[in-house]
Amino acid sequence: MMAGVPARSTPPSGAAPVRRATVADADVVLAMVRALAAENGDDPRDAGTLAAWTAALARPDVIVLVAEHDATEHDAAEHDATEHDAAEHDRRAVGYVSAVRKFHLWRGEDVLALDDLYVAEEHRDAGLGRLLMAELARLATDEDLVVRWEIREDNVAAQRFYQRLGARLRPKSVAFWSPEAQRRFLAE
Repeated sequence: MMAGVPARSTPPSGAAPVRRATVADADVVLAMVRALAAENGDDPRDAGTLAAWTAALARPDVIVLVAEHDATEHDAAEHDATEHDAAEHDRRAVGYVSAVRKFHLWRGEDVLALDDLYVAEEHRDAGLGRLLMAELARLATDEDLVVRWEIREDNVAAQRFYQRLGARLRPKSVAFWSPEAQRRFLAE
């Protein structure tokens, strides 16, 4: 059951740990969402506020899984084993996958609507995206939920990545109707 998602999952040896984000992670999640917005050419200020992310992470239908990197592993080569063993682990989030559980009218059941999959540029091509998607799949398959998401047409690399996971891609346009556009329509 998703409400009972373990706080941390143990990945294969050498992989980054993945855990469910809590309200205490709102600032870290917001920073990654802003980084993704900037990479996509969007205004990072549109990524929400700390208060909004704190509230979102408190909701049971919002799932944000973060992949963490142990910075002490990188520093191990510079220190002897004794110092490294005694060092406190300095984990920092380097990627996330976010989804919202929602009711799908056509299916007549809940689905997971994947919102974002993001891995910091310096940690890409290390399997973190696959690891995050595997953890999301574990959550979804526990309740036999379909996962749905959108991909930009020009993001061919993402399309190939998702196809390698076994996702089926169907062309479909996404409409975005802003409140301002709605008001203009209503004023006509």
